[in-house]
This record gives sequence, C-alpha cells and structure tokens, in this order.
Amino acid sequence: MPTRPPSAAAPLAAIDIGSNSFRLEIAQLQHGRYRRIAYLKETVRLGGGLDANGYLTESAAQRGLDCLRRFAQRLQGFETQQVRAVATQTLREARNRDAFLARAEEALGHAVEVVSGREEARLIYAGVSFLQPGAAPRLVIDIGGRSTEMIVGQGRVPRVVESFKTGSVSLSMRWFPDGLFTEQAFRDAQVAAGAELEEALEPFAPSHWREALGSSGTAGAVSQVLAAAGISDGTITPEGLRWCIAQCLAAGSADNLSLPSLREDRKAIIGGGLALLYTLATHFGITALRPAKGALRQGVIIDLHERHAARRQAGGGDLRDQTVLALQTRFGVDPEQSLRVRTVATALLCSAMPELAEDDSGEALRELGWACDLHEIGLMVSHHDHHRHSAYLMGHVDAPGFSQSQQRRIGDLVLGQRGGLRKLEPQLSSERFAWQVLALRLAVIKCHARGGVDLQAMRLKRDGRQARLALRAAWSASHPRTLHLLREETESWARQDMPRLVLVNA
Repeated sequence: MPTRPPSAAAPLAAIDIGSNSFRLEIAQLQHGRYRRIAYLKETVRLGGGLDANGYLTESAAQRGLDCLRRFAQRLQGFETQQVRAVATQTLREARNRDAFLARAEEALGHAVEVVSGREEARLIYAGVSFLQPGAAPRLVIDIGGRSTEMIVGQGRVPRVVESFKTGSVSLSMRWFPDGLFTEQAFRDAQVAAGAELEEALEPFAPSHWREALGSSGTAGAVSQVLAAAGISDGTITPEGLRWCIAQCLAAGSADNLSLPSLREDRKAIIGGGLALLYTLATHFGITALRPAKGALRQGVIIDLHERHAARRQAGGGDLRDQTVLALQTRFGVDPEQSLRVRTVATALLCSAMPELAEDDSGEALRELGWACDLHEIGLMVSHHDHHRHSAYLMGHVDAPGFSQSQQRRIGDLVLGQRGGLRKLEPQLSSERFAWQVLALRLAVIKCHARGGVDLQAMRLKRDGRQARLALRAAWSASHPRTLHLLREETESWARQDMPRLVLVNA
C-alpha cells in the first residue's frame, strides 16, 4: 500500500519558480489557520532569459539553479511529500524546459512541476480565498513576470479562471528595453496589454464581482508606493496609477526614478507593471484594487495540505480524482471498462513492483490508475488510433489539480497502451515508466473483450531484467485469442532492453 501522508501538523513547503522571482514558503495549517514558518525570495529574472528563439539562456538557467540550491539547504530534512515546487509562464514557454527541469530537480532535491496558466490561477485563488476569506463575489488579479492571471470567484470556489501571456517583465522588455520612460512607450504598452486582455472583457466584467484584489509582487509594490507617498491608504486607483506614471515620465528613466518604498530590483520592470495595471483598471472598470494577502505559494501549500487530508480519509480522493470523473463524463468514457483496466493494471504493478507503488506517496500507482480511467477518451474523436487522440487530449485538456508535467506523464502512458514502443523510447529509459506502461498494456489486452475480470488469471513478477507473466493454465486454454495477443506482446518487449516480457505457466 502507498505510504501514509505526513501528519496534519507537519510543515509543508512551496517553491514558486516565477518569471521574475523565485520564492520559498514554509508553513503549517492547523485547525483552519495558516502559520508561516519561513519565507525566502530571490529576484532571478528567469523570464528575462528567454532568447528570440524561445530558449532559456545558460546565464538565466544558472541564476535559477543557484537559487534552488540555496533553497535546498533550507529544505534539508523535509520529506518528498512535504514539498511541492511549481514553475510558471517562463517554463511553459521555454523550448528547452525539459533540460532545465532535470537540472532544477537535481539542484533542489525535489521534483519540479510546470503548471498550466489556468491551474496557476486556481492555485492563486486558493491562497487568496483562504488567507483573506470573504462572501462577496470577487475579482483576483495576479500580475507576474510573463503572465497575468484573472479569477472571479466566491468564497473558496473559483468560478472563472484565465491566464494571459502578458506580464511586467515581458512588457518592460518590449516597450521599455533601455529603462527609458516616454509617453509613447506607455501608450504602446497599454495597447499591447489591452489586445491580450480583450477576450476577457465579458467574463471579467464588473457585473460579475463586487470587490477586486491584487495578488503578488506588482500589485503589492505599487500599493506600498501609493501608501508611502500619501496618495492613498494602499488602495490602487486609476488616479494613483496616473500619478505613478507621471513620476516615471518626470524621471525619464528607471535609473533616475525615485518612488518611496520601491525597491531597486523592481525599478527595471515597473514601467510594464504600471502600464498593465492601468490597462486593467480602465478596461475592467476597477476603481479600487486592494492588495491581497495570499498568492500562488500559499495556494500550493493549501492545495498540498488538502491532498494529504483527503488521503488520510478512508477511500479519500483529492481534486484530481474529481477532475478525472468529470473528464470521463465529458468524453463519454465507458466507466465499467475503465474500472476493469484499472483493476487489472494496478494489481499487476503492485504484484511486480510493490516498492514502486509506494514511491512518492503512491503517485506512480495513482498516475497509472488515472491513465486507465482516461485511456479511451480519444474514442470521442475517432476509433482509428484512438490511443493517439487520447494522449493528445490528456496532454492538453484543462485538468484542475494536475500540473502540465503530470498530464504529460499520464499522456505518455496513454499513448503507450497499444502499438509499437519505439514512439516512447526516451520515456522507457525510466524503469518506473516502463513498468507502468507494461502493466497498462497487459491490462488492455486482458480486458479487450470487455468482459469480467479474473485477477487470479495473470500474475506479473520482476525477475532481474525479465517481466515474468504467469498465466493460469485453465484460463489460457479458455482464452486462446487473449493468449495470442499476449504472445504478440512479448515480441514488442523483446526489442526493449528492459523489461523483457516472458510468459510462463502459473
């Protein structure tokens, strides 16, 4: 069985690998209260390291890796289950992200997940709504370095979540590249931001919310400036933003800019941040934007805490299980067949590699189970090569609770359910993946007739470099077609270094 989750009182850690800053937050949640234990932040400017071809430069990568190594020192003694690291827009865009992620995981000592824009927005709202509860419908805005997340929600429930590819770093690099402030540059930046946000005008219109909150760095920095200058109590208003822009224009450049409480490391990106905030205020009718208490990192900790709480309950499942059920309904999946395949595949994996089923809180087993649940969603598109359609959908569908990284792993499993294995050669170098996909393929073959499941008919064992599939003689004799398919399957695995599939009599 999978290892038990950490105790409810155990500290949890979140690492936010953002486009501008990297943040580490350590906290406890007890009796419905959030208590911060430690907080570290470093300005890394990872988003400024994407070159014209979409590759992360080595200098930017090194800045990020050095920061993660320092975070790793603070995380000594933390178990895998207590830590979650998430990466956002820059690594969603970077064409060489997989190479960086491998180095990042080695530096940090923990897995790093890339989350989609909408999943980032959901986690932001989880943090804000927990730390700053309220009953009124609210708009939450988070301006990052290369993306802006917008959420309309009520209570703890996000109703509309969206992410847009514009942020303080990307706008500043494009329209204020030398740190020079001109009226034309502010106008151009506002037009560019407005073009990106135009599709959000109706779903985020003022009729859908009664209060507006600004999360994370840009909103917090501008709020502090306005309060320190005596322009407002920290509330961001169109008038206050115009005053900030006027100060920038008077200074002429970021080097000459002197705004009260504005840190030196934020001067280079304040132009893009102000242009984006003013665009949001004017386009969405925001007359008052108050700084929010929560942000992505708190949302990650709260989400991790709720996952563990669900696992501590008998038969409990987290948001990802709810998402899988919703996807099954949405794509018209046959739930009985999915359950048959899941039952056989998980039994085979547990039989062959019980220690793998326990790794990472049983995530290997859970990912295999989700792949079984969704392996036929591609039938909604076409019966021909449905496994390819299923894999594409799994890798690209909006799936609350899942990271992009996890969706890709599950999509690769789904792709491997049938057909040749050469398409998965890089992934098969991972022993964990090889045994997961073997268990799925064998389960799909055994359940191909869509009939009852006999778990005693097949037993999978690991024997060095071999996967020995023991078949009960009476079952083999009564299922010649399935036996034929299993013999063909041994030929597919004969071309792989490991494992080699061998059929034996039970």
